[in-house]
Amino acid sequence: MQSRYLKFMLFAIVLAGMLSAQTVLGSLSNALSTFCSSLKNIVPIAAMMMVVGAGVIYAAGQLMGAETRARANVWATSMLVGAVIGIMIVVVAPPILSTLLGSAVTC
Repeated sequence: MQSRYLKFMLFAIVLAGMLSAQTVLGSLSNALSTFCSSLKNIVPIAAMMMVVGAGVIYAAGQLMGAETRARANVWATSMLVGAVIGIMIVVVAPPILSTLLGSAVTC
């Protein structure tokens, strides 16, 4: 008896999902477009700030002792790598989001 009830509940859940799939797909498209726009607005600014910060840290590290200079070089390099990865994410995100959705995502 319980097995029949579970099968009915599973069928009801699948049916409800299929009935609302079109609505969800439309709102998913809007959400991905908004996410892509936010990504293209925020990440380049953060990347530029990281490049400037890396330059400041590198320059400040050159005024310090050997150990601090080495740490500053590592921090500056990490910031530059983070900035490059951020720019790569901005470039690659729209095609990946379009592929996931199955239609063009406007940014």
